Amino acid sequence: MALDEASRSCLLRFRHRLEQDIKPSYLMDHMISDGVISVDEEEKVRIQPTRKDQAASLIELLLRKDNCAFISFYNALVKEAYDDLARLLYDNLPQISSNGYEKLSDENTSYVQMLLSEGGVPQRPVVFVSRPELLNRLREKLYRLKEDSGWVTVFGMAGSGKSVLAAEAVRHQDLLGDCFPGGVHWLSIGQLEKPDLLLKIQSLCFRLEQNLHSHSAHRCPNSLDEAKERLRFLMLRRYPRSLLMLDDVWDSSVLKVFDIHCRILLTTRNRGLTDSVSGAKYEVEVESGLEESKALEILGLYTDIQPHGLPEEARRIVVECKGSPLVVSLIGALLKDKPNRWQYYLRQLQQKQFKRIRKSSSYDYDALDQAMAASIEVLPEEHQELYKYLTVFEKDIKIPAKVLSVLWDLEEEEVEDILQGFVDKSLLFVDNNNKPCLYYLHDLQLDFLVEQNRNQLESLHTKMVRQYQQHYRDGPPISKDKDCLYWIRFLTYHMAKASLSQELYSLMFSLDWVCTKAQIMGPAHLINDYMEYGPSLDKENDGVRSHFQEFLSLNGHQLEQRPFPDVVQLALSEPHTSDVYRQALVQALDRANRGKLYFDWLNKNSVENLSLLVIHPHQGSINSACFSNDGTKIATCGASKTLKVFRSTTGEKLTEIQAHDDEVLCCAFSPDDCLIATCSSDRKVKIWNLDRDMLLRVFSEEHEEQINHCQFTNLRRQVLLATCSNDKFLNVKLWNLNKPTCQNTLFSHLEPVNHCCFSPNDTYLSTSSNDGTVKLFQVSSANVWKTINVSSMFSESDETVPVKCSTWTGDGKRIACAARNAVLLFDVETSDMLLEIKTNRLSTVQYCHACPTSNLLAIAFSNYGVELWDLVANKKMADCSGHLSWVQRVQFSLDGSQLLSCSDDQTVRLWETKKVHTTSAVCLKRDSDVVFNDGEVVVSAADNCNRLQVREGPSGSLLFQSEEKSSRIRCTCLCRQPFVVALGQENGTVQVLELASGKPLATLQGHTKTVLHCKFIHDGQTLITSSEDTTIRVWAWPSGECKVLRGHKEQVRCFSLLSNSASESRLLSWSYDGTVKVWDIKSGETMRDIDAHVGAILSCHVSPDGCFFATASADKTVKLWLCETWQCVHRLSGHQECVRSCRFSWDSRRLATGDDNGEIRLWNVKDGTLLKICSRDGKDGMDSLHGGWVTDLHFSPDDSLLVSTGGYIKWWDVERGEALQTFFPRGNALKRIHVSSDFSTFVTVDSIGFLYVLQRVV
Repeated sequence: MALDEASRSCLLRFRHRLEQDIKPSYLMDHMISDGVISVDEEEKVRIQPTRKDQAASLIELLLRKDNCAFISFYNALVKEAYDDLARLLYDNLPQISSNGYEKLSDENTSYVQMLLSEGGVPQRPVVFVSRPELLNRLREKLYRLKEDSGWVTVFGMAGSGKSVLAAEAVRHQDLLGDCFPGGVHWLSIGQLEKPDLLLKIQSLCFRLEQNLHSHSAHRCPNSLDEAKERLRFLMLRRYPRSLLMLDDVWDSSVLKVFDIHCRILLTTRNRGLTDSVSGAKYEVEVESGLEESKALEILGLYTDIQPHGLPEEARRIVVECKGSPLVVSLIGALLKDKPNRWQYYLRQLQQKQFKRIRKSSSYDYDALDQAMAASIEVLPEEHQELYKYLTVFEKDIKIPAKVLSVLWDLEEEEVEDILQGFVDKSLLFVDNNNKPCLYYLHDLQLDFLVEQNRNQLESLHTKMVRQYQQHYRDGPPISKDKDCLYWIRFLTYHMAKASLSQELYSLMFSLDWVCTKAQIMGPAHLINDYMEYGPSLDKENDGVRSHFQEFLSLNGHQLEQRPFPDVVQLALSEPHTSDVYRQALVQALDRANRGKLYFDWLNKNSVENLSLLVIHPHQGSINSACFSNDGTKIATCGASKTLKVFRSTTGEKLTEIQAHDDEVLCCAFSPDDCLIATCSSDRKVKIWNLDRDMLLRVFSEEHEEQINHCQFTNLRRQVLLATCSNDKFLNVKLWNLNKPTCQNTLFSHLEPVNHCCFSPNDTYLSTSSNDGTVKLFQVSSANVWKTINVSSMFSESDETVPVKCSTWTGDGKRIACAARNAVLLFDVETSDMLLEIKTNRLSTVQYCHACPTSNLLAIAFSNYGVELWDLVANKKMADCSGHLSWVQRVQFSLDGSQLLSCSDDQTVRLWETKKVHTTSAVCLKRDSDVVFNDGEVVVSAADNCNRLQVREGPSGSLLFQSEEKSSRIRCTCLCRQPFVVALGQENGTVQVLELASGKPLATLQGHTKTVLHCKFIHDGQTLITSSEDTTIRVWAWPSGECKVLRGHKEQVRCFSLLSNSASESRLLSWSYDGTVKVWDIKSGETMRDIDAHVGAILSCHVSPDGCFFATASADKTVKLWLCETWQCVHRLSGHQECVRSCRFSWDSRRLATGDDNGEIRLWNVKDGTLLKICSRDGKDGMDSLHGGWVTDLHFSPDDSLLVSTGGYIKWWDVERGEALQTFFPRGNALKRIHVSSDFSTFVTVDSIGFLYVLQRVV
């Protein structure tokens, strides 16, 4: 029977892909077993000179074969984990009769193989025996997940075969088809730090999204909360009715990350692990030992003897092995090579010569130790030495052969052969689902090696480091291959274990290492390293570590952007005293000599770290911290299961209580500060008397799942406590402390409730839930008063968006709700959304809290940050930097004077609200002017107190400051001769002040609305102003004489002379009315009136040669006009958003335009053709390509470079349209940038008020 045409066509179509990737020798083994190719045909393929030639020969052979051969080839791809290639062929598998091809058993069909391989489920061990009774029990539990989510726990002692059993349970076509048609997804957990857990979930999410063939540009989740939400979406929406398999889970806090209401099977040694999560729960216990018959079956398979024919010693060996599958397999592998040594290995097991320094109470190591020793003993001597080096690896880490190739200094192919020998002897395990294969030891085997080589551990790790240094002497590996990932992740671990303190110091305090590790793994691992190895690093210099930690704290969110930022440029923003800055400057100078662009922030010393106090209360993450109502104390709780109370002025510890049996999730002071409530994953609420450190009451019966939050009423008249939990229905409760049970249960939410909060007068209780709503309950009646559907505000999402928390403003009239990366403010009475704070950080909002005494809102982010926002102005007022990990909670003191924040970095930071709010920067407004003169830089701008400030740029020193103005200053301009400054105000007044003395020289009245722009011209005696009142005024300011230019119908935001000539009298103006007008400023007459656009004109520029001017509009077009005829010569279209900026090159041959999507286009002025689109491939996870609107553009004098402003500053290569450098300000929404004539100095002000004077490093 010939090959189907569709199958033939498929092979031809994907022939090149197959030839590039496959290893024919692996595949042909399977095909010979299936009987579809002969040994002679295999030999003809094998004799081809290269692997690629062999692959081509195999494809040619297949094209001459029938359907059975095609199916066998497909199955071989699945078995060898070529999942991507198998998927290419799947849709064209031919249909054949049952006698045409012998189908495999249920457990081995290609469908099952492919599903399990795609999901990363481990393959069967070398020798496998079925345990039908256990398998049936486990499959029966899994069938209970058919209709609804839940947990199936497989628990038992180490080495009892839990993982093999779990993998075998899903190797069943009916089970997969009936219960888990969405597939199975295996994740090995082990003992993990949070950064490693995040990395595993990132990898799982990436794998799931790849399998969807999704073209969506999802960035990696950057926090565990964000990862949890992404995984929930994928498992519930993209992979419904799929099974998530978590292998070897140790910690309940890890399990909570997967509490996403999907179907989960987990293996663990701790039976009670699922007590901390919600949902239906089922258990299967794996007895510590195999039944005798099964253990004998393993020995029989190894020795090729039927169980009934085994010698008597076999049963005694099983007894000594205590039925451990791992130990029985080790002995079986030995007997396979030496079948006459039954008596010898029995005596070896009985000797019990190994005495462990540290023994686990849950496992008898004796048999394992004897079996391991015997197995190693029969290895060739050189292989024994190589096996010893496996001691250096951490538990639960899978190693590619290439890492061992470096360690052993052998060719990779030779290493693979040696490793296969270890696998055959059950001394090692292999994960064939990865290409290349990954190798790993069982925890118990690694324990044995550590015990045996305890005195050599330091030298073994030293060898590991030395081999790395020899192999990578030209620099660290920078690819994302498995071997490179290993070195980047674990090199610091090996150095620390080798006690190579100086080398660890040099590595970790190297900007090159920071760049490499952050780019490949993200900043979380780096920060974790600085904390973990802190004591070793501080021996050399305890100040340097804080410099690097501060740098990562401030820039962690930038280091997660793609494209990856220039770390040297980021580091140039560090204080001059920082080691990070000093390293960066050396590198920047070196690279600048080779043509690279770098910019030093000259006036950065005006920025300071403003935390008043840092407390390190707990080992492990801090989940909650709160002020007492009188502000004198701070309570903290977290993963350490303790409650601690500190003095807020000094950080002195007042109380420490071992509060719960599991991590404490929240703590709260009573209104009189005498009591503290705590709630926990152990499902208990406890009330403590603070003065006597005494437990007063425990509420333990009513919540059935973990309790997420607790809060007392604000007033003392009737003290109630509110709690909320992960319960499905009864998830919000009110407690009267004088009653043994809850006073009221508040019904309405059908999903877990994350947070609850009383209104300022205690009339209402707000609850925030995973169902996407915030509900307002009347406390007196326990009835729902209003429901705010927060999730509906995220129109771009097709999923329910969980609400993390809510907070009431001090007047009780508004409520702020946190969800995803936004905070939404609602009117309590009408439920209308008043404003949306959408952060541009690549992180989620963890928590928010409104100041009781002002309009400030504090927001905690998953990526290290705390921000203060003004709810009236909808403006970010300050960044509070300093945390080194995800910030979990923020809270203002009752009087609003202080703010605290707590983080997974194990610290609580205290901030003085007023200081952070008002002096975290110079606090200038973005409407500024700059004069460059012989190296001097003078900046004028209004400050947040509505005073005009004039500052010397590089130092930031204040040259002049006016008194506070009654009307807001909206624009300013400087003049060198005479040395004066002008300012325009919202009430229409214009003032001219002498800079040396601040003396008012002129007050110019005439405008009736806000003055939007002002500029001195010619000899400085003429000042031009434009206004919202639609007029332009030309002032002879010393005398007060004025010409009024009337004609525009809407506000005039800007204007420009048609040339820089001292005699130029023509003025160009543009307006929101879509018109451009040309004026004679001497006569005040209109020379030309042009209807340019149907939308508002947002920018206009005159070419340096005076021949053209360009207009950019909200109608998404740009027009080029000839000054001689005032005719439009080119209409430039292509922008997808409002075009906000335009600028001619100095040779007048190019025009740059920027739009509200962050896109920059370069045009040929002569013919209007598009030359380049900048930014198109640079979308970096922000809302636009540039972090915001492109608001300003400037060419360098030679027209080779272009600088642009938006959410940040970018410099571009004009010829190639490529970004050369990016400067990230502390705030965002830059309005304009002032550039010196030599293109070396750049000045701007961000949305927070930070002044930036940047100088090119040369």
